[in-house]
Amino acid sequence: MGRNVDILVIGAGQSGLAMGYFLKQQSKSFVLVDAEKRVGDVWRNRYDSLVLFTPRSYSSLPGLAFPGDPNGLPNKDDVADYLEAYANRFSIPIDLQTKVQGMEFADGVFHVLTSQGDYYAKQVVIATGPFQKPFTPNMAGSVSEKVYQMHSAVYHSPKELRPGAALVVGGGNTGVQIAIELSKEREVYLALGEERKFMPLNLLTKSIFWWFDKLGMLHANIDTKFGKWLKQQKDPIFGLGPELKSLVAQGKIKLMPKVSGFSGKEAVFPDKSRITVQNVVWATGFYRDYSWIDIDGVLDQKGNVIHQRGISPISGLYFLGQPWQYRRGSALIGGVGKDAEYLMKEINCRMLESGER
Repeated sequence: MGRNVDILVIGAGQSGLAMGYFLKQQSKSFVLVDAEKRVGDVWRNRYDSLVLFTPRSYSSLPGLAFPGDPNGLPNKDDVADYLEAYANRFSIPIDLQTKVQGMEFADGVFHVLTSQGDYYAKQVVIATGPFQKPFTPNMAGSVSEKVYQMHSAVYHSPKELRPGAALVVGGGNTGVQIAIELSKEREVYLALGEERKFMPLNLLTKSIFWWFDKLGMLHANIDTKFGKWLKQQKDPIFGLGPELKSLVAQGKIKLMPKVSGFSGKEAVFPDKSRITVQNVVWATGFYRDYSWIDIDGVLDQKGNVIHQRGISPISGLYFLGQPWQYRRGSALIGGVGKDAEYLMKEINCRMLESGER
């Protein structure tokens, strides 16, 4: 036994909801499945002070503008509430608290095993996005038990840390935001690892994303020379440069190179210098985990998705929300809609070819 649908969407975050929007306009049966208790919980559970660097006007899904000041920056709860309102607005069918545990493919049908039973579908869209499992370097195992350590995925506020100095490892937007927040009440070291570019949130009274839009950077795709060049560039740090520079000048944040290892309570650096800390926050990103897919030909030898604009070599299997799936903005809330619309057209074509209506 199990539930049969034409199309199963795995994930009810921004990517899954965008796909659901276009599926609602069709006559096919479908459902989204998601492990969370509420739509938007992935955002609700992130650190308290998180604010997007993309303004509301560039953070909307298809068919519904993000409420509030178009030029304002939404916080993480604003995003969560918007996603939940979006699902309700378009009556997108979602089975929550349904964790996917495996997926097989035989005789043209996908068999998806979940914590709430089995699903059978002729087409599946995997919309779990790029932020699946927190990545923590192996060196974390060498840190003394007397040092409190956590990944940014479970960090919420400074009050969770123990008294004393903190080392934030990772120089992306998250690492810099957390380091700035922690520096208000303690000594902070920020291991950037490599030189990063800093960009303002606004330029000549306009959002930097307005300029990106006009210059074609948000829409540059991987088939163009510009897109291929842009893909090779490291994402900049948005809006935090002046504040970080000021805190460094005041000695409240000390910039460090990439951490080479740990010895007890000491972090060790390539030049053999050492610092003693009482806390470590690993802002070291996430990795994609598709180990639950038991289908040959879906992943390459490194575990990365094999796809062309989200279309898998396996007939009827698609991916959505991948970084640079086709454009710079493919993994952003405001950019995933275009990829979802493209996949919807492909799904319709394949169903027509197979004689389905």
